[in-house]
Amino acid sequence: MTAEASFPARTRPDQIPWGNIPSELAEHIQPHLDSLAEEMIAEIQSQVREYSRGDGPYAIMLRTIVERALQHFVDRIAASGGPPDSEFFQAIGRGEAGEGRSLDPLQAAMRIGGLVAWRRLSENAYDLDPRVIAALGEAVFLHQNEIAKSAAEGYHQARAAAAGEMQRRRRRLLDLMLSDPSAGPEAIADLAAAAHWQVPRTVAAVALDIRHQDTRPPAFPPDVLSDLSRTQPSLIIPDPDGPGRAQLVDRALADCSGVIGPTVPVTEAARSMLLARQMLQLAQRGVIEAHGVIRCVDHMSTLILFQDETLLGSLAELRLAPLAHLRNSQQDRLAETLLAWLQSGRNANEVAMRLHVHPQTVRYRLRQLEELFGDQLLDPDLRFELEIVLRARRLQQGSTASTGSGEQQRAVSGEVITFRRY
Repeated sequence: MTAEASFPARTRPDQIPWGNIPSELAEHIQPHLDSLAEEMIAEIQSQVREYSRGDGPYAIMLRTIVERALQHFVDRIAASGGPPDSEFFQAIGRGEAGEGRSLDPLQAAMRIGGLVAWRRLSENAYDLDPRVIAALGEAVFLHQNEIAKSAAEGYHQARAAAAGEMQRRRRRLLDLMLSDPSAGPEAIADLAAAAHWQVPRTVAAVALDIRHQDTRPPAFPPDVLSDLSRTQPSLIIPDPDGPGRAQLVDRALADCSGVIGPTVPVTEAARSMLLARQMLQLAQRGVIEAHGVIRCVDHMSTLILFQDETLLGSLAELRLAPLAHLRNSQQDRLAETLLAWLQSGRNANEVAMRLHVHPQTVRYRLRQLEELFGDQLLDPDLRFELEIVLRARRLQQGSTASTGSGEQQRAVSGEVITFRRY
């Protein structure tokens, strides 16, 4: 079709390759666009499965794209260049993203269409100056590349916008579950459907400890609801006790510090988060000696101890009153010995091993405690309260005394020290 005209090449450095194609060539190509479009469509349909159907939305879109691309190509020749039709092809890309389709079929169709167009042009370009032929070939593939680039931009814009909207919906869902304890299953299910989040049977809330804003945001599995922009960065993990889930959670939180709340029904996620935040506060104070991610279930007794610290302080003041008149160092030694005695089944050797002191030292301290506490040590209920306040006292002070391990944890044969009678 280009054989109908032969023109000298023009040099337009600012518009290469379009400046080297005679603008009059557009008039000779225009009458052949319909047949070229049909040839391109047939070739694309034979090679790209998604476009192989003769009718339907794919076929309509294909014809629109081909005809628009060809006409714009001819218009650019007539104008010796000009910008690509970016907005139209960006809209095509956005449409593909909106339909949830891959961009691969469209990109493949563009490549095939470009090859067909160049084949037709080259077959009829034997009368043209070689420089014009070269410029024409470059223009075909430049035009194809610009169309593909515009479609990809629109596609990724739409995908990013959709992902952003989905993330906002998931954040609203997380906020509903954590901020509204009265949220019923229907409200959660409705928002979960909008957020494409499958409602699980159980969840666990996670309170993250992210103290530095320049810390690289961690990445979590797609089914984990997350909001790191909250005052207290938070997660909701679905089915945390399911097969393999513990390992998955550990991997996801490998670079994080925080607390995993107890596993609860979906409607009780706020309660799981409340306990996780309380535990995180204890960890930040050093009450719990742990690194990385802490599980509430491993420290429930500590959490119970510190549920009401005012009440705990009052009980400690009452039960530890016999030590109040002693020097701080004496209080520490006797309190440590009494707790070890309460925990060790009254075995003097085991108490000595726990405290890393001589058994004779233990017996001396126990006699002091007997004089100070008297009959209080005979009452099981009072002994229970003493152990509570002594455990809390040790945690509050951040004691590093060893609790024993290995052979030290086993019952050790030796002298049993008792306070009077039992």
